[in-house]
Amino acid sequence: MHALTRRRGRWLVVGAVMGVCALTPGTAMAGWGPGGKSNGENKETGGGRSGTDIVSMVRYSGSSKGDGGGSKGNVTPVGNWTPPACWYEPRTAEAFQEYVEGMYTETVNYPGQHSYAKTAVGQFRDMYKDGKYLNYNLDMADEGTWWVAVQDPDRWMEPAAQRCNEMPFWVVNGDTPDVPDAVTPKVLAELAYKRLRLPETQVTLAPENTTKVNLPTWAWLDKAKFKPVDVTARINVGGLDIQATTTAKPVALKLEPGTKDAETYPASGECAINDDGSIGEPYAKGKSERTPPCGLEYLRSSGDGTFALKATVTWEITWTGTGSPGQTRLPDGTFGNEQDVTVQEIQSVNR
Repeated sequence: MHALTRRRGRWLVVGAVMGVCALTPGTAMAGWGPGGKSNGENKETGGGRSGTDIVSMVRYSGSSKGDGGGSKGNVTPVGNWTPPACWYEPRTAEAFQEYVEGMYTETVNYPGQHSYAKTAVGQFRDMYKDGKYLNYNLDMADEGTWWVAVQDPDRWMEPAAQRCNEMPFWVVNGDTPDVPDAVTPKVLAELAYKRLRLPETQVTLAPENTTKVNLPTWAWLDKAKFKPVDVTARINVGGLDIQATTTAKPVALKLEPGTKDAETYPASGECAINDDGSIGEPYAKGKSERTPPCGLEYLRSSGDGTFALKATVTWEITWTGTGSPGQTRLPDGTFGNEQDVTVQEIQSVNR
């Protein structure tokens, strides 16, 4: 058995193993973790190196900025689906050698490191240097790549992040890795899904902010503020160059008044997107006798406080990628936020 300790955001081996080294990528190889953050920036991120750690070589780019201003957040998948918590990526023989040697040097030289940790990491190193493989297959560098497990650093404690437990393995160029969750256009599309950054759902109301009891309140979203956003994920290592672009398109708005004493228009509270990309319809003079196509009506006052109106946009998620002739669906996603609405009591309403 072996134990682990986490330091500076990665795992270090601090336990002994019996016989052949039983370290897994989720332990000794956890340095192959995802790197730079997307943060919705319109530039490539991810990949790169930090000390002896080699981080994910998947790089991200794209708009993913919504309207370019205001608050933004990550899309939440509808249902139980989640993007991969772990996956396998290729590494060149030289990069793999550099990582293992660096990990070995750091472990054996770390002050106070236990002898069994040094033994364990030494066994791991020997497997690829002088054991099952010879000198990290450097003399075969043009013929293939090492494939290693990578974990989502935000989900490393989840059981799903532990299923990529294969030791680093060699794959000849042109062959398909015989493991689930090996990087493919679909896997890249799912990784890009998580990095979609969507604009806040601040609906326009009429009356604005303060409305009256039993007065229909119109709600709408301007088409200019809710445009499709996208993220492209790409990996280019050892002759393998694949990519996928994941796109989120707004398709519906759901209103939750923040109290049971209210009605929504339509009754479901779900406002469909219009042909021009807008949601709902702006209020204008002369529409007071009409029922709003998207809106709500409060049946009681908010008193000295406010009601938290929650507006959630549903986004249709699709992807295209290397070798994919057309768009393929991924689970829809949602993103929303609350805004305070004051509801005042009046005896009558003149229209």
